[in-house]
Amino acid sequence: MTLLLVFLGGIVGAPARYLIDRLVQRLHDSVFPWGTLSVNLCGSLVLGLVLGARDHLGLPQEMVTLLGAGFCGAFTTFSTFGFETVRLLEEGSVLEAGLNTLGSLVLGLLAAAAGFALAALLV
Repeated sequence: MTLLLVFLGGIVGAPARYLIDRLVQRLHDSVFPWGTLSVNLCGSLVLGLVLGARDHLGLPQEMVTLLGAGFCGAFTTFSTFGFETVRLLEEGSVLEAGLNTLGSLVLGLLAAAAGFALAALLV
């Protein structure tokens, strides 16, 4: 059952990541990977919310698996973040690579914490 829940969440998460990434990137005329940053921050917020809902609102483990491991696991993308950061470095965009790395880490943690805190507020 767990594998099925992960699979079902991934069916929605992977295409959502691709479509949102392309939409956001198309809106910015920049070498900076705004699309990947956007989906990773949204995914961090959602995962924080899901885990906060589990801890504070009693969200069932099946929903945590579906949304957390399935949807968020397919929606967010560390490999694309890594690739795009290396690509920025190869192109000489050192400042953008550093901002992408630091921004993804700091903002991702803040988004996850905000999601978790938001769930606590809903109690």
